[in-house]
Amino acid sequence: MTDGRCPVPHDGPAPHDGPVPDEGPAPHDGPAPHDSAPHRLEPDDQHAVNAGLRARGASVPVLLPGGVPAYAVTRHEELKGFLAHPDVAKNACHFAALQSGEIPPGWPLLTFATVQGMTTADGADHKRLRSLVTRAFTPRRMEALRPAVEELTAALLDRLAEAAAADPDGVADLRRHFALPLPMSVISRLLGVDEEYQDRLHELSNEIVSTRTAPERVPEANREMVAILGQVAAARAKDPGDDLTSALIATRAEDGDRLSEGELIGTLLLMIIAGHETTLNLITNAVRALCNHRDQLELVRSGAATWDDVVEETLRYDSPVSYFPFRYPTRDLPVGDAVIPRGAPVLVSYTSAGRDEREYGPDADRFVVTRAARHLSFGHGAHFCLGAPLARMEAVVALRGLFTRFPELDLAIPDDRLVPHPSFVGNSPRKLPLMLF
Repeated sequence: MTDGRCPVPHDGPAPHDGPVPDEGPAPHDGPAPHDSAPHRLEPDDQHAVNAGLRARGASVPVLLPGGVPAYAVTRHEELKGFLAHPDVAKNACHFAALQSGEIPPGWPLLTFATVQGMTTADGADHKRLRSLVTRAFTPRRMEALRPAVEELTAALLDRLAEAAAADPDGVADLRRHFALPLPMSVISRLLGVDEEYQDRLHELSNEIVSTRTAPERVPEANREMVAILGQVAAARAKDPGDDLTSALIATRAEDGDRLSEGELIGTLLLMIIAGHETTLNLITNAVRALCNHRDQLELVRSGAATWDDVVEETLRYDSPVSYFPFRYPTRDLPVGDAVIPRGAPVLVSYTSAGRDEREYGPDADRFVVTRAARHLSFGHGAHFCLGAPLARMEAVVALRGLFTRFPELDLAIPDDRLVPHPSFVGNSPRKLPLMLF
């Protein structure tokens, strides 16, 4: 059982607080460790790769950048059990290779392991940190944001139309002009981040999420992100508002031992990255899927399905997060037909689990908005994504507004020419060029 008490080395912050419903089934006892050659993870066509990995097993050995050995959990039922297992930790004091000095300082994924905050806390520490942030994500507060999200959506649709009109071919990039600024503006409002910082925070988020960032650049990106968020915190300390950053600072002032400086900055970084990168990918992936499945779009227009159905099926079919780092077994742990060694870094593959034929049947790789199937894309267990209600609400408002305003919109290039984001953590194309009319 993990208690969250061991110290963690710190190299700057990281992305989203993944996956809290009720506890799932524990992985069953199984045979000895995998003896097949590990798969080197690259930001390729992830769904094609995932099919091969699922065929190899529920947990398979992989190689991370720099040749670091790890495991990936690829199947739905085993992943559900793994996420809630009491002998699986998130604190990097359990990361054997890191603690033995085998991980270099510029390792592209180091931030995911060493950020101070909810994503690397266990037990009482995780509960303490999560409780401080929960107040920002109450159903009442999310619903209170809806009018602002609707107003911003309308303004950004105008911006999207202007971009298409200014292009000689009438093409506009959905990500740049619509899917990015919507969630970035919303999470910035929640955190009290001034507009002047937003573009740079997104650029730095991209570098942190990318698994191809040059080793020498990783510490620099982390330092700059920490510096900007320090400025945000200082501004809110001087001029508090009705935002989460001000609330966290007030809590820290009242009870200083409840939130350290590192935890404050780590929490802000977590919220910035998780609060916009995942929703950006969710909106992009949903539009891509609907353009490639016009029959499913017609089901929504006819009333046979809802925009909520579209969002849930997108989360299953093309999760905005693919391989999310890291979890660590605190003992040799059987998962499926393999034993994951104690202290091995483990990635959870939401994109793979979402198309697991064992869970969703022989048509698991089809986009079917009436499927009404449960998925794990917001996680499971104590780390279930706090921002799930906000992401769902933003995506529904965005999709409804987009297809109402531009009912004939379509991809401007063939789907197979879309270039994936240079990461196996985030899952989405770099651009989504659209013809609006």
